[in-house]
Amino acid sequence: MENVSGVLVRFKDQFLTFTNVPGVKIGVIDIIEILIISVLFYNILLWIKTTRAWNLFKGIIVILLFVLLAAIFQMDTILWLAERLFNVGLVAMVVIFQPELRNALENLGGKTILGDFFSTSHGEVEKFSDKTIEELIRACFAMGKVKTGALIVIEDEINLGEYIRTGIDVDAILTSQLLINIFEKNTPLHDGAVIVRGNRVVSATCYLPLSDSLSLSKDLGTRHRAAVGVSEVSDSLTIVVSEETGAVSTAYKGHIEHDIDSKYMKEQLKQLQNRHREATRFELIKRRFKNGKQDSKDLHK
Repeated sequence: MENVSGVLVRFKDQFLTFTNVPGVKIGVIDIIEILIISVLFYNILLWIKTTRAWNLFKGIIVILLFVLLAAIFQMDTILWLAERLFNVGLVAMVVIFQPELRNALENLGGKTILGDFFSTSHGEVEKFSDKTIEELIRACFAMGKVKTGALIVIEDEINLGEYIRTGIDVDAILTSQLLINIFEKNTPLHDGAVIVRGNRVVSATCYLPLSDSLSLSKDLGTRHRAAVGVSEVSDSLTIVVSEETGAVSTAYKGHIEHDIDSKYMKEQLKQLQNRHREATRFELIKRRFKNGKQDSKDLHK
């Protein structure tokens, strides 16, 4: 505890020296306040990044930058419109972010903030193994040969919890035999989507949002529209096996690619697998704290 207090005191002294404001007094309570606000802000940003709100949040930032430019160049008409739309915008944000806000409050009630902050789990979801890739390819093209329809969503950074809750929990290691049995015609779990997280099938018979994009062909069925729909609101990769033709397709970021082969599908899965993995939140804080101590030592040498 004394070491921590010493580091905080040195931080205060360095801050006052850097800002050259001798009249400013920073107490222990002020430092605790700054830490609490920093932790809350950091966790809010992490929550935004792992939901659909991230893309909406970036859109809001673009609008705010546009308003800032209007203020710099004194574009009075745009500023007048922005001022009138501000109150309406606050209500619109609540409506737009309603599902994410509801999920965040449910999660807040279901676990402690400190437990989540000091969790050793990664900010990103667990990546799947090479064996899982082989099992996925084997299952999809085996189902394609006998024209068994399938819809498989592979979760990446954005959490798909709201769609997982609409299905039936499976929580089993992903194998080709498991997927083939799930999508076998007239079985209880064959209707709907399977959601994969890491190396496990977490849920089956899940309901997905259908895409209303006018650019999609009218010949596409419900499975393909659902695959594009979930790819529009998340960063997941969705695999579709057509019940009519047996062709395998993939949907990613609102774009669907039809009738792909096993080699191309493996390339897509490898790209998803090799995306940058973030360090844990606690590891990041420890690393920054350690770097700060080292910088402090170097400064006093």
